[in-house]
Amino acid sequence: MSTTRRRAALIATVLTTALFINACHRSQDMDSGPGAGTQPPVPVDVANPLVMEIVEWDEFTGRFEADKYVELRARVSGYLDAIHFRDGQIVEKGDLLFTIDPRPFEAQSSRAEAEARRVQTQLGNIVLELRRGERLLESNAISQEAVEERQSAKAAAEAQLEAARASIRSAELDLEFTRISSPIRGRISDRKVDVGNLISGGSSESTLLATIVSLDPIHFVFDASEADYLRYGRLGLAGKRPSSREVANPVEIRLMDEDGWLHKGRMDFVDNVLDPRTGTMRARAVLDNPDSFLTPGVFGRVRVPGSGRYEAVLIPDSAILYDQSNKIVYKVDDAGTVSAQRIVTGPMSHGLRVVREGLSREDRIIVNGLQRARPTGMVTPNPVGIHADGDNAAAGR
Repeated sequence: MSTTRRRAALIATVLTTALFINACHRSQDMDSGPGAGTQPPVPVDVANPLVMEIVEWDEFTGRFEADKYVELRARVSGYLDAIHFRDGQIVEKGDLLFTIDPRPFEAQSSRAEAEARRVQTQLGNIVLELRRGERLLESNAISQEAVEERQSAKAAAEAQLEAARASIRSAELDLEFTRISSPIRGRISDRKVDVGNLISGGSSESTLLATIVSLDPIHFVFDASEADYLRYGRLGLAGKRPSSREVANPVEIRLMDEDGWLHKGRMDFVDNVLDPRTGTMRARAVLDNPDSFLTPGVFGRVRVPGSGRYEAVLIPDSAILYDQSNKIVYKVDDAGTVSAQRIVTGPMSHGLRVVREGLSREDRIIVNGLQRARPTGMVTPNPVGIHADGDNAAAGR
């Protein structure tokens, strides 16, 4: 390297060192100046927890079931003559649905009526003979035995007449059974048999014609765990929550594509035995379905009261920090100093988180600006409010 190049490199090194030393001196001068080492308090939104009476709700998955389910089967055998509905339509109670060829049953009814008239005529003749014999008996023109025989013949004819009348009623019933009507109001399935087929009726192997399910009201069936069942039982014994076996506790249901609990109902049944295979208790709610929108077989979520009414401490979920398994909120005292407070939380209610332990209504916690605050640090608190139904401070930032 030439002398000129070495001299240029030395000058550059000296200049760099001088600039670094000058920067250090400036930094020291700033650190030693007035207000050194202090940060201005950061602004944050603080609020007192919302305290209000609530009822905790437990959620379960279940499905809708029809209040009534009917299988339409023929009660007499014969050829299917007509179908009087459209597949899948809503049918009213008493609507005519199927007709079996009535002609054989009309003929049977006519025979039964003719037989009854014959027996009636025979009975009339026997009654006349009996009256004549009783008059002859008074003049000893006929024996007592002959009169008694005529009395016996009259009793037998009366019995035959009753049997003939019973045959008429049976024939009329069979004729009536050729017209199959809906026993309930509901939605009918598709036809299982077409016109012209021979229908078997009157036995356990009778032909299935269609099914009908009622839609209003409709049931929602779900299973609760053994732990839930025991907890509800103990709440009932303590008088904090009435048993659904005795009181129609309210329920709310939402479908899989719904965000809110739009469907309101009430409990109407709890099973009498815990299923040993699944360790669950079957329960049922009932709700109105005037527009027939809810359909048997559809799944949904139901929530039922999981506690008695009590005064709860509520905060926004966004005000909670998570440190491994611990849940923490930042409290702010009157001097504006931040401190970390460990809490124990419960379920959501009215869009807010229930705090079981760790907070009281007098505490002030940070609800907005958590990222700017640090424990033992100073903040400038801006008081805000916490509101139920999700309209909380975090949402109104």
